[in-house]
Amino acid sequence: MSTTQYIIAIIGGFLAGVVNTLAGSGSVITLGFLTEILGLPANLANGTNRVGVFMQSLASAGAFKQNNKLPLERSKLIIIMTIIGAIFGVWTAVLTPNESFKVIYKYLMILMLGVILIKPQRWLQAADLENKLPLWISIPAFLLIGFYGGFIQMGVGVFFLAVMVLVAKYDLVESNAVKTVVITIYTAIVLVIFHFQGLVDWKIGGIIAIGQATGGYLTAQFASKSDQAAIWAYRLLVVIVILVVLNTFGAFNAFIS
Repeated sequence: MSTTQYIIAIIGGFLAGVVNTLAGSGSVITLGFLTEILGLPANLANGTNRVGVFMQSLASAGAFKQNNKLPLERSKLIIIMTIIGAIFGVWTAVLTPNESFKVIYKYLMILMLGVILIKPQRWLQAADLENKLPLWISIPAFLLIGFYGGFIQMGVGVFFLAVMVLVAKYDLVESNAVKTVVITIYTAIVLVIFHFQGLVDWKIGGIIAIGQATGGYLTAQFASKSDQAAIWAYRLLVVIVILVVLNTFGAFNAFIS
């Protein structure tokens, strides 16, 4: 890597950390750098990307916990189910190419954009502490999200937040906090599996992780302390999903080529 690539990697990682902590899909930035700038094969980029994701999620979770914004006690089932799903997802990723799944991914993001924009007040509601999801909803929902996260990672934060806020009735800041714990734990497992498959470049992943962990920690501190955190998280979520949808349909190709 050249000096310029080091700088781009750290800046890109920082932006991904900010985006992942408040919304999701920050892996669009890091995966783009790994594949388009460094030329890593898709499966190696997928594994290497998890180094930064792990460090950023760990730093973000620590900041949320430090500021008492992490409701671990009432989120145990959610965390366990998502992690189990992720383990199955990563084994699928190791055995099958994920390029075909990206075709489905872009249409899922279009659907998600509609969900986000319809009745935005739903995303800004206070947590419903009395609400408890029935097992027949919570178990398959979070198993499926975990599977997706283990398989491809990209965009999993958006889908996780949608279920947490709209179905489980957590507020947006708490949902982001729980998301960081879930992703920290299952990414640690995923990294071990990818490592033994020879699909992690630790040097490149570590450089990106420096920026990503910094961005994640600072953003989690902001989200924990600011009264405006929920509205800014919602705004960023809308912007990110719109950009992801445009990107998956090649709207930016003319500027890149």
